[in-house]
Amino acid sequence: MKTHSKTDWQRVQREARENVPILFDPETDPYDPNDPVAVAAFFAQATVRRPGQRGSGKKLRKVLLSVRYSAEVVDYFKATGEGWQVRMDEVLRDYVTQHRLA
Repeated sequence: MKTHSKTDWQRVQREARENVPILFDPETDPYDPNDPVAVAAFFAQATVRRPGQRGSGKKLRKVLLSVRYSAEVVDYFKATGEGWQVRMDEVLRDYVTQHRLA
């Protein structure tokens, strides 16, 4: 027993073709991803980096370090809410600046 679909598949296909988004816009895209020569030229200029590796213009801004502070100091900064580690870093930077000048 064979059943027939009530869906107008020709209409569905026609509408799908009409509503396909433009994947390449020459005004804003650096190259046409469907042009193998342009893709090869684009990637010839690329710098290959491993995951997590920084670019040449990016310097490490912070150092990962394990330290121990007194509970009183940690409790004080934690009580100031979210971002307490940033505030703690700012206080330490201010201290360094003041004492470096002395």
